[in-house]
Amino acid sequence: MEKYLRSWRQDALNRGQHDSAIYIGDKVLALTNSDSDAFWLAQVHFSNNNFTRALALLSRKDLVSRSTACRYLAAHCYIKQNQFEQALSILGEHNPTDLVRDTNSRRKIQHLNGQSHVTLRNGKSARSERGGEDRERDDANNVRFEAAMCFLRGLCFAKQNAFDRARDCYKDAVRIDVQCFEAFDQLMKNSLMSPTEELEFLESLDFDSVSSPDPTIAQEAAHFTKMLYTTRLSKYSSPAILSDATETLSTHYNLSENPDILLSRAEALYTQCRFAEALELTSSILSTSQSTDLTTTNNASMPANSHLGHAPAVYPLHLACLYETGATNALFLLSHMLADHAPEEPYTYLAIGVYYLAVSKIAEARRFFSKASLLDPHSAPAWIGFAHTFAAEGEHDQAIAAYSTAARLFQGSHLPQLFLGMQHLALNNMSLAHEYLCAAYAMSTGSVPGSSPSLPPNLSAAPLGGDPLVLNELGVVFYHQNNLGAAVELFRQALALAISLHCEPGAWVATRANLGHALRRLGRLPEALREFDECLRVGAGGTSMGYSPFLGGGAGGSSAVATSSGVGGYEDRGLVGSLHTSRGLLLLELGRTTEAVATLHEAVRVLGASGGGDAAGGAGVAGTLLSRALELWALEGREKDRRVIEEGARSQSRNPNRSREVRGKERYMTDESSRRRARPEPYTEEWTDEVTHAATPETVDTESAEENVESVLDEEADGLLRRALGRVRPGRQRRSALPATPETGMKDTPARNRKHRRSHSRQ
Repeated sequence: MEKYLRSWRQDALNRGQHDSAIYIGDKVLALTNSDSDAFWLAQVHFSNNNFTRALALLSRKDLVSRSTACRYLAAHCYIKQNQFEQALSILGEHNPTDLVRDTNSRRKIQHLNGQSHVTLRNGKSARSERGGEDRERDDANNVRFEAAMCFLRGLCFAKQNAFDRARDCYKDAVRIDVQCFEAFDQLMKNSLMSPTEELEFLESLDFDSVSSPDPTIAQEAAHFTKMLYTTRLSKYSSPAILSDATETLSTHYNLSENPDILLSRAEALYTQCRFAEALELTSSILSTSQSTDLTTTNNASMPANSHLGHAPAVYPLHLACLYETGATNALFLLSHMLADHAPEEPYTYLAIGVYYLAVSKIAEARRFFSKASLLDPHSAPAWIGFAHTFAAEGEHDQAIAAYSTAARLFQGSHLPQLFLGMQHLALNNMSLAHEYLCAAYAMSTGSVPGSSPSLPPNLSAAPLGGDPLVLNELGVVFYHQNNLGAAVELFRQALALAISLHCEPGAWVATRANLGHALRRLGRLPEALREFDECLRVGAGGTSMGYSPFLGGGAGGSSAVATSSGVGGYEDRGLVGSLHTSRGLLLLELGRTTEAVATLHEAVRVLGASGGGDAAGGAGVAGTLLSRALELWALEGREKDRRVIEEGARSQSRNPNRSREVRGKERYMTDESSRRRARPEPYTEEWTDEVTHAATPETVDTESAEENVESVLDEEADGLLRRALGRVRPGRQRRSALPATPETGMKDTPARNRKHRRSHSRQ
């Protein structure tokens, strides 16, 4: 009868008929009074969210003190009821660290015993061996429940904000049972370890202890488990190892379409600023037939806590990619869909907050980020988005407080330290900015915290990767401290690291612009000009320039040097305009005035078309530089004309055989070109009044030069007239020593009067 009832009980549970399973399970327990049947019935109550009934059953039979599994289940019931003190009273506050060593030895003994069983011929010995296997199996189950209880201790400590103790409990749980994925997931999801610590912890785990029903594939199962865990590591730790694990799982085990593997690839692409490619992967995860049905039908009976067929971890990354690519319409639709189908989930309010942040409604975004953080206090995107809202409004003190809370909650992530450094940089607190950025550099690259040098070492000697944005921000700090040599080195290292990580080139245009400004201030003008030309070349390639992060780091800036003090970076127009402005300034310093005028004209056009904001404000800087360039261009033109006149005078003295008429025409043409080149002067007066005052002495010089040319032309005209009269009256031509005739005097007078009238009219 017991066997029949247990079969009926299990069949009801498999069909999801919990009431039937509880009813039949109670009859089985009444017949057998067995601890195993009591534990099974308590599990059914737990699965049906009847935590109080499960606790009452376990307490009535005093199973908590006699069974490790029942103690675990009772503590889990208390945790589900948010009674963490009671859970810790059952679990205890100390982990069985001695099981870490015993687990490995027990696995090896079990493997040896299994081999000896094959060689035994005595049936009695075989039976004793089978009994030994049963005992080993029971011991293994107890060890796994001990690991699970370590995991529950970690949850309790995390709810009490004792994150250091929670981290130790999670690590001990995975060390005791490497297949305790719940504990490993908490370590990775909450960033309780730095990227280097994560990699070291993974290498310290004993994957050879992985058990498998088939002993022949035990080694392959261990390797497979390690690769699965590797895909959950931080994408800054070791890109090569992550790429190899993902590629092996995708090709050899045919997991290329698995959502977790796709999500790991998308996270790696996001850290490389390849937002469009990451968005394609996250969209492919969400574009399943099930999610399509859910979005196209109005199913009112769908439960509110549904994840819409997808893991909640995919939504923060998908939202960040939508934000970075500027897909506000997609954000709006996704927010409405989640609000209709999952109104109680934290990522729903996160989606609404990201949408409002994308459309610059900062107050509304802050409210929904706050709601998301209340529903899930350990949500890193919610806390960082909440802090970004203060940074976007320039409320640096509130932003620093919010980022500090995020740094306390997520001790292994370098992003809160990075954003804290950016805020202090915006407040001109260079020493504090340097301290926080060095801490972020240590976390992202694996250096020992507190021992980071003022200048990070050469990246070629660093075994691990890191975040290039940290190096960019450190370079900005050195730039403002006038340590230009160190700034140039850091900017170059940031660009080299971005290339080695296969990052999107357009995301690091601001870093290259920073390098150009540092080189300019060092006097290395040709190198600086090459960097700005490269920036414009990358921008012309159609890439999205600027890195304005939501979950990750970003590089924006100003016309002097680019830095990020919030979520907003450069608009494309503003960055392109500032690049043209910087390039025009360099061309002016190099003496290439004509090219500078054309470049600054382009800068004014681009910045003026930006529609307002900081970019339009930059048009004033570009316009001032343009007025100076036009002034220099006009002065250089006059100087060139003066040199042409002087060169013509010298060539006239060297070649006296040229006719005076030809020389006069050349001088006249030179004077006309000088007057045409001087015509932009009234245009420059629109930009600044200084041009008019500076050009007044030159105008006087030009008029005197014109009078000299006119006198020369008059002399030429007198000579032509005398020769003409000599041909008509040759007799008078031979009497050259006599005074001029009345006719010649009459001819001379109008020319001189004409000259005086011209001079007077110009005065």
